[in-house]
Amino acid sequence: MKREQILWLLTVSTGASAVPVVIMQEFLPLRFSGNGTFQIAVFEDLHYGEAEDLDWGPAADVKSTRVMNTILDAELPNLVVLNGDLITGENTFLENSTHYVDEIVAPLVRRGIPWASTYGNHDIEYNLSTQALLKRENRYPLSLTRSMIQGPNAGVSNYYLPVYSSDLTNPTLRLLLWFFDSRGGKAFQELDENGNEVFVPGNVDDSVAQWFTSTNAALQQRYNRTIPSLAFVHIPVHASFSFQQEGVDAHKEPGINDDNPMAHQGITCVDNVCTYTGQDIPFMSALANTPGMMAMFSGHDHGNDWCFRWDSRLPDMNITGNGMALCFGRHSGYGGYGSWTRGSRQIFLDESTLGKSVETWIRLEDESISGAVILNSTYGLDDYPAVNKTFT
Repeated sequence: MKREQILWLLTVSTGASAVPVVIMQEFLPLRFSGNGTFQIAVFEDLHYGEAEDLDWGPAADVKSTRVMNTILDAELPNLVVLNGDLITGENTFLENSTHYVDEIVAPLVRRGIPWASTYGNHDIEYNLSTQALLKRENRYPLSLTRSMIQGPNAGVSNYYLPVYSSDLTNPTLRLLLWFFDSRGGKAFQELDENGNEVFVPGNVDDSVAQWFTSTNAALQQRYNRTIPSLAFVHIPVHASFSFQQEGVDAHKEPGINDDNPMAHQGITCVDNVCTYTGQDIPFMSALANTPGMMAMFSGHDHGNDWCFRWDSRLPDMNITGNGMALCFGRHSGYGGYGSWTRGSRQIFLDESTLGKSVETWIRLEDESISGAVILNSTYGLDDYPAVNKTFT
């Protein structure tokens, strides 16, 4: 495929001032297929490199690759999203920590499938740098992972990708895919005054929320319309936790719900006591105020793979959802905790219904399908079969 570079200089009105925003991308242009569809396969929590110095660690990586191969052959997606915790960074060594990227993306390279990553809390550790991960990924022409905002607290994998019409003569931008770095983990090669590793907050930073809002406004202004969007972030937001505490209905929100209570963004731990401090409120507010945002997909909690429609003000929150869906994927790798049958969330879009509905399901490693639903205006009211929980 031909690589393209686009340079946009936009002016965004922010109150009394106009702020120039430069958006530059070099990418393999993503398009809806000739039949007007676009499919994404999401691999969550692969955790390559875990226990690399023990026999079971490398064997687990072989099994994770087998999961990817099986699912890619069954689904043939247009794009793969590696949605955080690609590597168990606390188990790897400085000299080889990023080399696992080559093993992870090999199934994609062989099939010529482009991919985009977010980084998770296990991808930033004392011996593993997310900057180095990005550099390693970008050695491959099929890697679309980018870093569009710089700053001391921004993280790395914050960017967006445009998806264009299936009509090759039509330059219309049909869909925006947003990727966010929820950070967490430990600072790379950094110790505090006592010689201890330094914890990194596990939330999307305020600066990223501001960048997202201004950049999205610039794109809406450029195209003079609302652009349907999807988002990906590793650690789920607090809204998912609040909904879970109200109760996940096995027939309205089908999926496994074993990580209850879940771990989520905005948690601060002191002396092993963890409390929610609201650090993800600016990010949630930005999402809830984004026209056209259809759904966001997260991982992190290996024992959850349900979706819910955020269209209300949930308990202990002062933000009202805009009707977008918040979804978990499925634990894909044999590294990391849990023995639920591994799998990958599939996201299927049709140009004819874009902005109105998203079809999604979990393809399991045994090739069966679990939790197929349609995320639309009646999701949360419609009845679906309960998910059959299985283990490997």
